[in-house]
Amino acid sequence: MAITKKQLKTAIYISIIVGSLLTLINQGEAFWGDAELNWFKVITTYMVPFCVSMYSSIMAAKEVAKD
Repeated sequence: MAITKKQLKTAIYISIIVGSLLTLINQGEAFWGDAELNWFKVITTYMVPFCVSMYSSIMAAKEVAKD
């Protein structure tokens, strides 16, 4: 089963929204304080929602195709 453009677009959109919110929450000291931004955490904060969204949409598509 191939990944569709819609699945990819949705995963990117969710990653941008959720990743940005979580980055602000988890890295707030770097934005409003004197802490240094941890780029590894920023990247993983965006990758996790992307992967979860892609996995969920692929599994849902497989379930629909099975029925």
